[in-house]
Amino acid sequence: MKALALGGATVDIIASVSDDEIERMTMHNAITNFLLLEEGKKVEAETIETHTGGGAINASVSMAKLGLDISCVVKLGDDIEGQMVLKRLEQTGVGSKWVIKGSDLPTGCAVMVSSHVRNPTIFVARGANTLLTPDEIRPEMFTDVGLTYVTGLSGASADCFPKIVRLAKEAGSLVVANPGIRQLTSRTQSFWDSLANIDVLVLNEVEAARLLPFVSAKSEKDFTGCCAYSSEKSLPELLKKGVGVTGARLSLEGFVSTITQFGPKQVLVTNGKEGAYLGTDQEIVFCPAQKAKVMGTAGAGDSFASTFSAFIALGQGDETALKAAAINAASVVSVMDTQSGLLGKDEILHQITKADWGKLKRYPTGNRVSKG
Repeated sequence: MKALALGGATVDIIASVSDDEIERMTMHNAITNFLLLEEGKKVEAETIETHTGGGAINASVSMAKLGLDISCVVKLGDDIEGQMVLKRLEQTGVGSKWVIKGSDLPTGCAVMVSSHVRNPTIFVARGANTLLTPDEIRPEMFTDVGLTYVTGLSGASADCFPKIVRLAKEAGSLVVANPGIRQLTSRTQSFWDSLANIDVLVLNEVEAARLLPFVSAKSEKDFTGCCAYSSEKSLPELLKKGVGVTGARLSLEGFVSTITQFGPKQVLVTNGKEGAYLGTDQEIVFCPAQKAKVMGTAGAGDSFASTFSAFIALGQGDETALKAAAINAASVVSVMDTQSGLLGKDEILHQITKADWGKLKRYPTGNRVSKG
């Protein structure tokens, strides 16, 4: 199957620092943690590694390992970093025909500082990723493409999103969108108007929360109560508390129900180490995360969403797709970079059969009882 991924490309510089060199501070009245570096000090790093990354590159490499004939649309600077990205695409069998070279800005770059819980602080210079224009998105890019995967579009590049999903839909492609939080908050109306051309929408819990005011305004029902199922004593987290922030929450059912009225058939909401929720207008399916020794969380979302999308496009069904995504994401967080942990399709299928999964929990929306 031919696939196309569009979005960002970066060169990632990852510094792993001993816990002794960085102080970790947790706020008592908030959920935020901070890593503190001593001013003016030269900090000894355990390792410093350079890799390629970015949403579109991570997704493309993931899908190539899963056997798809994948190409990507990214914008690169005329620099050494751009050459590194192109070399990585060649090494992994990702098509570069639609890569746009020679931007006025340098290739995107990210610096990650990893310590303590291995959830790195990331400094990002988005560079050329912000300069993709609608004129550079052409209909021939989508010819015979069975799966179009759109990752976060930075800065002014977000203006390309409506045209991308429209052309992909017109070409008969399965359209999966995994927009970043900045795109959602800066182009909310444009994003919402494009939902009719999206088949699968992928968000993490934080992104879903930021979209909540718009979803609430569009909902025709009052879904402000969280979900409870009469036959279920212990619910997964987002089915109990809903999505949003304190004082402004919407049940996950209401969130999914509203969005699916405007186009997407499936809404996938990931919730970090807890797991992921796949919602339709009929049910919500919960898939727990797989246990892993975490070395770095960067790239986990890209691996989960791209693996799920690929398995759905290949006709594997939602349960297999969710399990495959959980396995691949667990493998990715077991390494520091975003790609070396990615697995092939055969290995993932083998792990699915080997693991003691049982049936994933399904919650029909018709059996819901509201509680305020």
